[in-house]
Amino acid sequence: MASPQGQKTDLPEGYKPWPALWAMVIGFFMILVDNTIVFVATPAIARDLNADANAVIWVTSAYLLAYAVPLLVTGRLGDQFGPKRVYLVGLTIFTLASLWCGLTGSIEMLIVARVVQGIGASLITPQTMAVITRTFPPAKRGSAMALWGATAGVATLVGPILGGVLVDSLGWEWIFFINVPVGIVGFIVAVRLVPVLKTHPHTFDLLGVALSGLGMFLIVFGIQEGEKYHWGTITGIISVPLLISLGLLLFAAFIWWQSRIKREPLVPLGLFRDRNFSLGNGGIALVSLAITAMSLPIQFYAQGVRGWSPTQAALLMVPMAVVLMVLSPFVGKLVDRAHPRNITLVGFSTAAIAMLWLSLILTPTTPVWQLLLPMALFGVSNACLWAPLSATATRNLPMASAGAGAGVYNTTRQIGAVLGSAAIASLIEARLAANALGGSSGDFFSQKGPMPAQVQGPFADAMAQSLLLPVFAFAIGIVAVLFFAAPSHEGRREGPPVAAPVTAK
Repeated sequence: MASPQGQKTDLPEGYKPWPALWAMVIGFFMILVDNTIVFVATPAIARDLNADANAVIWVTSAYLLAYAVPLLVTGRLGDQFGPKRVYLVGLTIFTLASLWCGLTGSIEMLIVARVVQGIGASLITPQTMAVITRTFPPAKRGSAMALWGATAGVATLVGPILGGVLVDSLGWEWIFFINVPVGIVGFIVAVRLVPVLKTHPHTFDLLGVALSGLGMFLIVFGIQEGEKYHWGTITGIISVPLLISLGLLLFAAFIWWQSRIKREPLVPLGLFRDRNFSLGNGGIALVSLAITAMSLPIQFYAQGVRGWSPTQAALLMVPMAVVLMVLSPFVGKLVDRAHPRNITLVGFSTAAIAMLWLSLILTPTTPVWQLLLPMALFGVSNACLWAPLSATATRNLPMASAGAGAGVYNTTRQIGAVLGSAAIASLIEARLAANALGGSSGDFFSQKGPMPAQVQGPFADAMAQSLLLPVFAFAIGIVAVLFFAAPSHEGRREGPPVAAPVTAK
């Protein structure tokens, strides 16, 4: 069959891609909710499992790390065995691991279960983008990517809200149990609606996986545990700076190896010759880093300083979610018409303003309505970032490399998230110490309700100062998107690859 644009395709005659995309959005939405849903449950998990804040943050960091590292391979697995098959395997692993998370009784086992959950998520995510790239004609891909991007944005905001309701009403375990029925429904719908697409043979760079995975682990461990060891020696000759340096060295070796490998590198460096692909990847990493980093200070402030329940604390996110859902359809229509720089510039600028605004007004007595205003502005930011960045980055992906390109993009996004989680954990501890509140932040959540009055002010100041990290990330994004290239409407209709990766002969 040929598409209206004249491209050959292996899709059945009369196939409609939207039902399949909606089917896969169910699983995609579920795994993205798990990126942030744990934040609102952090105090409850710390209390029930007798864990300090640093340990409980590993519940999130371990998930994000296990999610990010395999993405470079799981995109290729979709090309090799078909995105539908890999998606269904990933959804099964994720659903079973969610059940395991809810049944565990120790922080150590919860972290292990989250690692398995992250592996399942890494199998799911690239397949959604690959199906979009391979089933939607280039001229209509912007609207599909708008749905994909809006799903990511809404899930990031809905996670804390849903988590708050579940923690208050049923207990923190239910933030994981809820995935089981959703996963079953998603599996059944995907079996019925997602097409079996033509496969492409690939080789797998195991050395590249080892270099990138170990490098990322060392960097994340060093950043997150750095404050705990005062950025000095951990044991013997092993120090935090040494671990981070080794991680960076391994990453440099990984990039060098990708440039030298003769058959199918994990990261097709040729794709980065397309300026928008490069900038889109950098932009989504900054967005993911900043959003992950902002969630924990806000929840610690709301539940610790103000003494709000998880549900009340999560309701701070409602203005963001509402504004995002209202604006996303309008932004989606603009993605294929407007210069991507214009939309994303609005997104990064309003995001930086919103987070700086929130940082300046975060005190123990700030009226709630004043907190909601920057949150609403942040909803504008999300609407102008997720969909435009994803559509711009993937516009010229060659069909045979859809899985690899999706894997690179989603890996970049998850690397941003895991670095944001690690960095904010370290920054919070540092700002608590600077505000004369030594010890772990988990010490302030041993009991429900507000913390003692004498520490509320310094604690709020520490959380406000921590929010400057996402402000800084968004400011970098403002500079980056100024270099977006103007879209090519001719290229969009024909969809030629800008720079094809090296493929196996």
